[in-house]
Amino acid sequence: MSTTKTAVVIGAGPGLGMSIAHRFGREGYAVALISRTDTRHAGYVAALAEAGIKAEAFTAHVADRDRLLSTLDTVTERFGSVDFLYYGPGAADPSTPLTPITEIDSDAVREAMTWVYPAIDVVGHVLPDMVRRGSGGLLFAGGLSSVRPMPPLGAVAVVSAALRNYAVTLHAGLAGSGVYAGTLTIGGLIERGDIYQVMKSKPELFGGLGATTLDPDDLAETAWALYTERDRAEAVVSVFT
Repeated sequence: MSTTKTAVVIGAGPGLGMSIAHRFGREGYAVALISRTDTRHAGYVAALAEAGIKAEAFTAHVADRDRLLSTLDTVTERFGSVDFLYYGPGAADPSTPLTPITEIDSDAVREAMTWVYPAIDVVGHVLPDMVRRGSGGLLFAGGLSSVRPMPPLGAVAVVSAALRNYAVTLHAGLAGSGVYAGTLTIGGLIERGDIYQVMKSKPELFGGLGATTLDPDDLAETAWALYTERDRAEAVVSVFT
């Protein structure tokens, strides 16, 4: 069995997902990328290989529980273990208009919660082995609406708060186990990411992005600090004062 540690990136995209992959890869981790389609996988793997990072890409949608969990099993078979797992799929389709909090109903929240349920499923799948080994880490990416009222985001704000609460409570529950759990709470557009690309392509709708963006490499550095220092459950990184 390989002695190389493995980082799994769920929701791998051109922004923060790939920056996480590069940051952990620089530390000697092999990387398993998981995203809903394989259209960009070849480029991702090639970019990581060029940086000297062993990587493989897998296709699974977080809404397909069985496929997602079986993919994690495949990762374990290929790499030997899951030592770090990053959960960062988008909470909403960037091209879909949001309904403000004053207009949502329970159906909207129920649908949005399908972004949170897979996080719990994947934790339940990989955590027992981490606890048995007494090592590992789980990191979730969430939005600023989980800690700051942002009414236009509607149901997304509700489920962001749910995921954040899950992460910080998991952090407390794992105290003393050797396994880290935490959340990276993000306020701003992540450069190179899909939402950023959509907004950049439609300046007539969104205007100039200006100082509303965050560098995914900087965010990945914060993620690495959370995982290695293990002295806090959350880091909030925001362009908003």
